[in-house]
Amino acid sequence: MHASPVQFDESDAPPPWEQWAAGFVVFMLTGALIAPVIAPDQGENPVLRLIWLPVYAVTLGLILFRFEKVVRAWPAWLMVGGLVGLAYVSQYWSIDPGVTDRRVLALAINSAFAVYLGAVFRGAALPRVLMHTGLVMAVGSLIMVFAFPRIGVHQADNAGLWRGLWYEKNQMGLVMVVGAVSAAACLAADHLARNGRKPWVPLLAFALTTLLVVATQSKTSLLCWMLGVGMVGGWWTLKQGGAAVTVAAVWLGVVSAAVGAWVWNTDSAAILEALGKDPSLTGRTLIWDALMRKVADRPWTGYGFSAFWGKDSIPAREIRLETQWPVPSAHNGWIDLLVQLGWPGAVAVGTLMAVSAILILVRLNGMGAREGFWSLGYLSVFFALSLSESVLLTHANLPWILMLAILARSVTFDPLPVRPPLARPATRAYQNRLRIASDYVNGRRPLRF
Repeated sequence: MHASPVQFDESDAPPPWEQWAAGFVVFMLTGALIAPVIAPDQGENPVLRLIWLPVYAVTLGLILFRFEKVVRAWPAWLMVGGLVGLAYVSQYWSIDPGVTDRRVLALAINSAFAVYLGAVFRGAALPRVLMHTGLVMAVGSLIMVFAFPRIGVHQADNAGLWRGLWYEKNQMGLVMVVGAVSAAACLAADHLARNGRKPWVPLLAFALTTLLVVATQSKTSLLCWMLGVGMVGGWWTLKQGGAAVTVAAVWLGVVSAAVGAWVWNTDSAAILEALGKDPSLTGRTLIWDALMRKVADRPWTGYGFSAFWGKDSIPAREIRLETQWPVPSAHNGWIDLLVQLGWPGAVAVGTLMAVSAILILVRLNGMGAREGFWSLGYLSVFFALSLSESVLLTHANLPWILMLAILARSVTFDPLPVRPPLARPATRAYQNRLRIASDYVNGRRPLRF
């Protein structure tokens, strides 16, 4: 038994020029090409700040152009505004208030773009623009790998592994995961809608982005790929079947989760070794233990937004001395958030993610099929990613921006359809003329010449 086609209209999708403009901002948020060329040592560079000025101008223009639609996402504005406000006030206790103040501005502008993205690109429009942008970046990465290998391929650490348009392979892997999940969602949405779209572009995007994920040999990226694509494919399968298939799939999912949790609790070290990781996660557990002691010193305030890992940060220097490694970040989004904004920041972000997930599930029958279950797939990827990468409440980072876009999509309801006005009742004189004409036609009134 197959489900009936999902009917929805994509005629209100943004025009091509707007999709290209949004894709340009998405491209910049990934840090592709420009940063590795201008600042190959990953240091602070004033030129990079100037390059972001036109990006901010494009963002402001898009928001003003779609102001009426963006305003409808007012619950998202309130929640995002609260997070930005918390980051802003942290400058008063920040160990580097200059960095905090500068990056809060970037956080505010990019968060506004996220709300715009979620409020304007409804249905499959958002995964479609992400798929097209991902395809462009995948082709660009292949060009860099084969034509400019000193940029596209690691030369020292991880020598020989592909990094494409980015500083390092993990960055490329995560961006390509977004492209692959978006392409899978577009395939699912087009099939469910039976809209007659040719599948060649989504298939090409899916193939290239998947190839680049594999080429990075990043275990985290591969796990995220399996989780995101598997989530999209699983929900698409449920949509095809009847109630029996749904019940069986839910039962299988619950049993699999229980078995997986039991196996992890009994022998997590063997699982990590099978994945090519040592039980200490390449020393990350040592970093986390050291950072949690720093969190205990400032549990309610943290050390200021984006301030902990600064070049002159004394707490960060102590962490690096203790671990004997030039630690660049916590390698865990939640711990990184704790050292920045304390427990209030972590609880606020956790609440935001929970609200997004619940509302997406509540609206699954309507919104999920329309977008090919992209939101569910990406939420799964983002949560897994937050456990190993510092992606929470970042000032210029695509994973967090897409998380906020999902929040905006979940709290923004499409307006009710406008009903055509009722016809005005006919006047008494007009009704009399109709009655007389009917009498003549039916012979009840004789014709006179």
